[in-house]
Order: sequence, then structure tokens, then C-alpha cells
Amino acid sequence: MAQKVVDAIKAEGGRAVANGADISTMAGGQSVFDDAIKHFGRADILVNNAGILLDQTFAKATEAAWDKVLKVHLKGTFCCTQPVFRWMRENGGGVIVNTSSTSGLIGNFGQSNYGAAKGGIWGLSNVLAIEGRKYNIRVWTLAPGALTRMTSDLPRYIENPGMALGPDGIAPAVLYMVSDLSGDQTGKVLGVSGPRGVREMRMMEKPGWKPPHAGWKAQDVVEHAREIFFSEEEIKMGARRF
Repeated sequence: MAQKVVDAIKAEGGRAVANGADISTMAGGQSVFDDAIKHFGRADILVNNAGILLDQTFAKATEAAWDKVLKVHLKGTFCCTQPVFRWMRENGGGVIVNTSSTSGLIGNFGQSNYGAAKGGIWGLSNVLAIEGRKYNIRVWTLAPGALTRMTSDLPRYIENPGMALGPDGIAPAVLYMVSDLSGDQTGKVLGVSGPRGVREMRMMEKPGWKPPHAGWKAQDVVEHAREIFFSEEEIKMGARRF
């Protein structure tokens, strides 16, 4: 499949190289980076998009599936990003896009392993954005809802085939993130899907209630619930459960 993509790019006059290394290993991630430097001379943009689905309800989850999904998604993101991040740090910066999912940001039935991996990618992106800022390394998180080879047999897409965007419906968002069009923005999550369109997603936080220095009790949470928790009205106004 990778070579088919390369051939298609070359047919349009572009330049591309395929790499079949195991990106869930440090050697594999280094190999991808080395190929980029060898053939293109620079590594200005990294889009981490490797994935696998082994959906199981949590009660039926197996250790083997858990380990495999986290290894490909979360560890794969680490293995591919570290050599590129180090290069960008010494060469004027760049842009990194890590692919998460609403399954990791909000949750989805039957995807405990996938959700954990994608949630971890979001957390990693937040840290990379903080650490990379002074080196002009911008980091984005992409949360797509896309109909691909990996997702084509999901029930929601089988039942409603028109609800999902194909890869070509996600690509403009990625191009925006990695280009000058997005300016100096970093540390943001961009959701892109058929039903909800293109939108920023972010963690919401209430002003909260400050306990007295003398201490507080669990009952205080009940008594100050309006200050601590989002109301249904606030959620409707945009404070979504993420």
C-alpha cells in the first residue's frame, strides 16, 4: 500500500519514498527519519498516522490486543517523533501532527485499548507543544472521523456510509496545520469529521470552589456543586464533555 501511494504521488510530479520499517520500535522510527534526511535533506514536518484496530469491550479485553494497539499507536508516535523532534530542535523548528481520536478524547464503546492509546497521544502532544515552543516546534493533535481501510468495517460506517469523510476530506485540515496558514498556533486539537465538521476541541475547566485552609469534607462537594461541575446549560453552550 505504501508503494502505491508513492507511485501515485510521483505520477502527479511529486517526490516520495516508502519505508516498511516497524514504527513501533526505536530502530523503525529512526529508519523513517534517516530515509527522510537521505532523500529530502530535511525533516520540517512529521505527521504520525500509523494505526490498528482490535476492538473489544473492556470485560473481554485481552492483554495481547491491549499491548499491540498501544504499541502501534502510542509507542509508535514516540518512536517516530523523538528523532525528528531532536533534529527540529537543532535546525530551526518544524511542525508535528499527532493523530488522536474522539475515542481517546471523549470515549467510544468497545474501544478501551484504542481510546487509551489515543488519549495518551493527546497527552504526549500537550507536553511536546510545551517543550517545543522555545525551539519553534509547533505541535498539533488531529482527531479525525475518517472512512479508511482501518475503519471501513465499523458498525457506524456500515450503517451510515455517508457520515464519514474519506482521507481527502481530512487532508485540508492537516495542510492547514503544517503550513504558514496556521501561523504560530501550537498545542491545539482540531477535530474533523462528517457529522461535526471542522472544529477546535479543548479541555474545559470551571473556575471552581476553593476550600478553606482549615480543610474540607466530601459533603462540601455536594454543597458547592454548582461551582464545581458544569451545568447542562453550560454544556449546551459549548462546554462539551472533553
